[in-house]
Amino acid sequence: MAKLYFYYSAMNAGKSTILLQSSYNYRERGMHTLLYTPTIDDRYETGKIASRIGISAQAECFDTETNLFTHTHKLHEKQPISCIFVDEAHFLSKTHVVELSDIVDQLNIPVLCYGLRTDFLGNPFDGSLMLLTWADVLTEIKTVCHCGNKATHVVRFDAQGKVMTSGDQVCIGGNERYESVCRKHFKAKQAHTAENCLVHEAYLID
Repeated sequence: MAKLYFYYSAMNAGKSTILLQSSYNYRERGMHTLLYTPTIDDRYETGKIASRIGISAQAECFDTETNLFTHTHKLHEKQPISCIFVDEAHFLSKTHVVELSDIVDQLNIPVLCYGLRTDFLGNPFDGSLMLLTWADVLTEIKTVCHCGNKATHVVRFDAQGKVMTSGDQVCIGGNERYESVCRKHFKAKQAHTAENCLVHEAYLID
């Protein structure tokens, strides 16, 4: 039976890398996958999912007007889809998440969503909150703070490199604007800039 999955983390945990590798595994076995990415995320180019390690793939775009169930159903009729992958899933709307659940329940296609749990103020994104309550399987993808502890939050920097404590929830950017930190450093607003970070290459168990 197909399920709706939500893989969540702070930034730079390798979500897009895992997504692309998983899709490749399906395709290598002759199965067809469908990738979705939000139109709003144009850091690389519209309709492209790219990883920091240099791999990428083309994807279908979605925005607030997209009906993911209808769009997927039409594509599925043309060519059977074995699995669906959604990048930057925090940008999904509540309606989108219901549509994805309909894909799982009515079309019996597994849907794997990858995204952030919270924004730079520690508040949940609508898409993430809906996935946390509607997904069948929840999995945390772990990354580390500059102190070596597990990073659970994200901070945003302004043009002067100072941690921001207000602003719009959505502001597209990468390492020049955001850093993943543990809860202690999120609360203390003590995130280090990239050049001062200690580099830790480790997989955390807890």
